[in-house]
Amino acid sequence: MKVQSILVILLGLFSFEMSAQEKAKIKFGKVSPGDFKAVYPIDSNASAVIIGDIGSTDFVGNDKGSFALEFKRYCRVHILNKNGYDISKVEIPIYRVDEAEEELTSIKAVTYNLENGKVVETKLDPKSIFKEKISKKKVVKKFTFPAVREGSIIEFEYKLKSDFLFNLRPWEFQGSYPTLWSEYIVGMPEFLNYVSLTQGYQPYYIKDQKDKRESYSVEIKKENAMLSGSDRINFSAGVTFFRWVMKDVPALKEESYTSTLSNHIARIEFQLAEYREPFIPKKVMNTWAETARRLLDEEDFGKSLQEENEWLNDAISTAGKNAKTSLEQAKNIYAWLRDNMTCTNYNSFYTTKSLKATLNSKSGSEAEINLLLTAMLKKLGMEADPVILSTRSNGYAYALYPLIDRFNYIVTRVVIDGKTYYLDASRPMLGFNKLGYDCYNGHARVIEPNAAGVEFKPESLMEKELTSVFITNDANGNLVGSLQHSPGYYSSYSLRSRLKEKGQDAYFNDLKKEAGGEIEITEPAIDSVNNYEAPLAIRYSFKLPTDKEDIWYFNPMFSEGWKENPFKSTERLYPVEMPYGIDQTFLLRMDVPPGYAVDELPKPIIVKLNPEDEGNFEYRAVETAGVVSIRSRIRLSRTYFSPEEYVMLREFFNLVVKKHNEQIVFKKKK
Repeated sequence: MKVQSILVILLGLFSFEMSAQEKAKIKFGKVSPGDFKAVYPIDSNASAVIIGDIGSTDFVGNDKGSFALEFKRYCRVHILNKNGYDISKVEIPIYRVDEAEEELTSIKAVTYNLENGKVVETKLDPKSIFKEKISKKKVVKKFTFPAVREGSIIEFEYKLKSDFLFNLRPWEFQGSYPTLWSEYIVGMPEFLNYVSLTQGYQPYYIKDQKDKRESYSVEIKKENAMLSGSDRINFSAGVTFFRWVMKDVPALKEESYTSTLSNHIARIEFQLAEYREPFIPKKVMNTWAETARRLLDEEDFGKSLQEENEWLNDAISTAGKNAKTSLEQAKNIYAWLRDNMTCTNYNSFYTTKSLKATLNSKSGSEAEINLLLTAMLKKLGMEADPVILSTRSNGYAYALYPLIDRFNYIVTRVVIDGKTYYLDASRPMLGFNKLGYDCYNGHARVIEPNAAGVEFKPESLMEKELTSVFITNDANGNLVGSLQHSPGYYSSYSLRSRLKEKGQDAYFNDLKKEAGGEIEITEPAIDSVNNYEAPLAIRYSFKLPTDKEDIWYFNPMFSEGWKENPFKSTERLYPVEMPYGIDQTFLLRMDVPPGYAVDELPKPIIVKLNPEDEGNFEYRAVETAGVVSIRSRIRLSRTYFSPEEYVMLREFFNLVVKKHNEQIVFKKKK
């Protein structure tokens, strides 16, 4: 997968152009009546505009013999209409480990309204700030601005102190509202080294650095209980102040064919890589092999995979019975788990209960079910290992650095007779050696001693569909026909769930509604419903209405054509990320109705997406001896298109939609 938005840079290697120290012209509490009349050309349809969002992080000595991070943030927003009220709800993430927690201090928030030409302030009541636990290591402080209405200006500032040096705050320059000025400054001391991860498609307005020397004071408490007091170390060190500014940043809005907007928001984040003097020098970031070994030893991940697990014997005997080969055993065990377990969470990395408890309760997260699958295959002596990945909605994972927080999903890899299979037993009706397309999101890692890398690329998936329609004149002069449709694997997977929930009758009734109720469907059938490794096969017969006007307009694509362009925006600020390639073929053979002649046929067209022929559209329509033949084929072998290629892709689908909505015109003979 091309991930053009991601750049990985060592802070020590930054090379910035020095630029003028232009600053945002806003200050807390300085709001005038004229500010309420501001017009924002950046987005005339915006419901709120972020006037300024400014943050900084400094490193200071603490009383624990180390250093702390002091993060400050100031933000001002102009709410233009009620659709922008959501921005008045503020959440501040707080990291915690056991009883230790980052400290939120000096918080202020004020709403300003213009009343009778005067600015009226409404301050936030500190009692309205509350805390919510999100996970074991994360809580959020939340508050909502008071007295918010259309036209309000709101602003807040706070300071957050953290003893967790690995948790240097990231910064998002872009969001769901346009931003006039977004700035982040980090004073990076020479005794710590961080890896910087940046993404997005917006250019920096200012990007510079300055070197200074700063004084530090660190208090070291004596461990000897017989002694009172403490020692204080004072020293100076070089500090590089990095400054990043973006100006007039457009809002990032949800578009079709997107993995997740979090992949494309202009953003910078940091990972602690190394301690230097006065710390004991050491590298913090492990290699992938070291990380894999650690995960395999962890109680809530891989430790149980190293044990004998005698309690699995009965389940393996039940699940794998009648299997004659290792592959048959693997298939049987996979199917047994898939069909007998209930998945309770599809966004899991660590286990919350033992694999034995998972088996006994017949329920668990996707991590617990697939680790159980791995354990059962290992128990049979197979080469089976867990694979960690990040799903499309979770964002990209990095191949270079073992940033475990980037991963949110576990599947199983098994190697049998030299062939590799990837399995996910947590999803009902998913075939053997099949993964959901949301798992095809780039980099993944096999958690075994060598920590082999795997690439699950969307372009490796091709969703092939074939529809054939035959329409003839019967002995009574009526038009009767048959349709056979073979959807792609993932369309079939989705349809199986729909059939299980609503049944086949509902599916065919919906088909009839899509056709405007003009056709009569008979002999409906769907094959391969329970063969989860294969796509479905749908077929039915039908009769078209006999009462026709002197001029009859007929859409030959039935319900199989593209009715609208999925790419509606005239421009796009981030890539198109399709979940798989497509290859859709539609064939029609139709007798001309008795007493009619073809007055007009759609004109043929052949279009290539680009010179490399990574996609094409072919549409042919001919009439020969009273028979109309239509052939339409759309093929896209690429799944990733940069913003610069968006117009090309949009125009390609404009042609497809236009052609698929053209009709055959039949005219009564005189």
